[in-house]
Amino acid sequence: MTDAVRIMGLDYGSKTVGVAISDPLGLTAQGVEIIRRTQENKLRRTLSRIEELAAQYQVTEIVLGFPKNMNNTVGERAEKSLEFRDMLMRRTQLPVTMWDERLTTVEANRTLMESGVRRENRKEYVDMIAAVYILQGYLDHRLQS
Repeated sequence: MTDAVRIMGLDYGSKTVGVAISDPLGLTAQGVEIIRRTQENKLRRTLSRIEELAAQYQVTEIVLGFPKNMNNTVGERAEKSLEFRDMLMRRTQLPVTMWDERLTTVEANRTLMESGVRRENRKEYVDMIAAVYILQGYLDHRLQS
């Protein structure tokens, strides 16, 4: 299938990166994994794992959550996401699209709560679910454009 489009969605946090991948048609997002690290600035293994997943799924584009402040300004977290974008582009040679992720973690928590996942277990999944929301929002936007 030559027209398969696989897009990776990432929810970049201080200790984790939630990863989602689109289906080959670019219609739906599925959670893949959560990459964890012990220190915020130790990104070598994180970038390496993202590179491995991009190759495994034959990803053609990455969508990275852009955590703007609610008043639409760019704060410290968003600045860190822009730095991470630059590292990703250098490492993977793939285009990286920044996608407004405001409220995705809130939505992810709500979904887990409604699914009956206990509060203490939610943090295990929330970053991956947030990555799914980021990627699905981007996929839906592409289909409407």
